[in-house]
Amino acid sequence: MKLIVGIGGVTNGGKTTLTNSLLKVLPNCCVIHQDDFFKPQDQIAVGEDGFKQWDVLESLDMEAMLGTVRAWLSSPQKFARAHGVSIRPDAADTDILILDGFLLYSYRPMVDLYSRRYFLTVPYEECKWRRSLPGRHEVPRGALPPGPGRHSELAPEPLPGLSPHPGSPRQAAGTRARWRPQGSQARGAPAGH
Repeated sequence: MKLIVGIGGVTNGGKTTLTNSLLKVLPNCCVIHQDDFFKPQDQIAVGEDGFKQWDVLESLDMEAMLGTVRAWLSSPQKFARAHGVSIRPDAADTDILILDGFLLYSYRPMVDLYSRRYFLTVPYEECKWRRSLPGRHEVPRGALPPGPGRHSELAPEPLPGLSPHPGSPRQAAGTRARWRPQGSQARGAPAGH
């Protein structure tokens, strides 16, 4: 059984933290991080605000990412071994690929590949606070996160989910992060998805 699970959501929304936790407990599980597919800095457009536009689909080489997903699809166990993932004999018939990224559901050629899609959100102030922490991004970002709703085109209504990072300014106010499943019942999802 091959499963492709999308963990999408806003920047600094906890996608990689969740992905890394799942990677530890799921058998025969590989991960592809969308952040590994940013184009070189000299290919990133500069917006009207004077900042490089890292938070748009055009800043990513999505064809290369799709090629990597197809390589996993063609031979999940070979892909796993090549990426240092040990194959568990007790789960040899199960292969899981997690895709982690902030614009996973905006690239149409990949939308139909997901077995399950999830979308993580946090309140704007929490996202802004997390982004202000030193060392939060390997990719340089020139501006604060976009306002609410920027990356939620395909997301349904939020459900209770994960707590914000301890010590965040929003935790004291009782604000909680949100977990949103993606799928055919998603409000705003294109027909047939």
